[in-house]
Amino acid sequence: MIRFDFKTYTREFIKEEEYNYLYSKKDNYIKMLQNSPMTGWMRPIEKELVEDIKQTAFQIKKDFDCLVVIGIGGSFLGSYAFHNIFKRYFNDTSFEVIYAGTTLSSKYLDELLNYLRNKNFCINVISKSGTTLETTITYKVLKDLLKRKYTKEELKKHIIITTDKQVGTLREEVKEEQYKSFVIPEDIGGRYSFMTPAHLLPLALNYPIEEIVDGYYDGKRLIDLAFEYAVTRRVLYSKRKYVENFCVYEECLSPFTEWLKQLFGETEGKNGVGIFPTSCVHTRDLHSLGQFIQEGNKIIFETFIKVDNSDNYIDYKGKDLQEINNIVLDSVAKAHYQGGVPCLEIEMSELSIENVTALIYFFMLSAAFSGLLFGANPFDQPGVEVYKKEVREALGK
Repeated sequence: MIRFDFKTYTREFIKEEEYNYLYSKKDNYIKMLQNSPMTGWMRPIEKELVEDIKQTAFQIKKDFDCLVVIGIGGSFLGSYAFHNIFKRYFNDTSFEVIYAGTTLSSKYLDELLNYLRNKNFCINVISKSGTTLETTITYKVLKDLLKRKYTKEELKKHIIITTDKQVGTLREEVKEEQYKSFVIPEDIGGRYSFMTPAHLLPLALNYPIEEIVDGYYDGKRLIDLAFEYAVTRRVLYSKRKYVENFCVYEECLSPFTEWLKQLFGETEGKNGVGIFPTSCVHTRDLHSLGQFIQEGNKIIFETFIKVDNSDNYIDYKGKDLQEINNIVLDSVAKAHYQGGVPCLEIEMSELSIENVTALIYFFMLSAAFSGLLFGANPFDQPGVEVYKKEVREALGK
């Protein structure tokens, strides 16, 4: 179960008529979203594809020590976030999945190579264009390591490519080398690609993807609440609340906030407008950024993601530690609100596959609505290409 409270700690900042004016346009915005050419993420996934993903995952677990997922941003932030929510903090026994390709650090890549040198590993490189610099470099370096260990024919078992159906350097490589491949559909952008093989293949190694699929599409029922959240954010922006701080009280949810930052940042940060997304992990960050949020520049509003129950019981003076954690959350939201910071709350009954995947769909809907409310195309990211062009020119390419 997921509960939403967008009013208790925003009522001093939002006039009812302002909110109602935007919310009354809900049906129009739903139609705008449904008529977009980039809403393949709302389409049911084919059962045959789910079976292909499951069989491929089964073969990976049978034949290899670990899977190295190579990508960046929308290519894998969703599966990386999901995996970090459900894996154990210590002594994790899940099948090893290494997420690489997010950095140009020679220190990291060299240590990764040394770690993999004596492992029997498989690569899943994920890139729609096949030209992303970080992904390209990491893939080349790891593939070179495999080439030194295996014949060309053997190499086919070690490389899986997830890319565009028809075009791009990786699709050409699939055609030439006959590697196993999956498709990122044309009508699904990277940050909206959770319900594609880009995310489902790595997750299928450790989680029942039928439950992931069912929970994700169950999020459709939250469409009205997703629009309510988008409208609330848009009205707060009109009150000069330009920064949204996603607050979590479970360390394992930290990568989930990284996914949220990309989702909202790339979706609505265009044309000189948009809300800047940032995040805190509490209670840690209360001892560093808490002062600024309480008494600093009032450009911030917060969205708290709360988890009611935990399977892990720790007693402290007769109270469950999870209960104490949530008492702190409630106290912080109240204190920050009194300090002039609007606070929204999303409350999960527990960290379950059903709740997390429904919440993923909810946030994707909300981000798309937010882009539309800002008058932006929710599904492009032209600004990202500017720095890439500068890099290509600096490298002489």
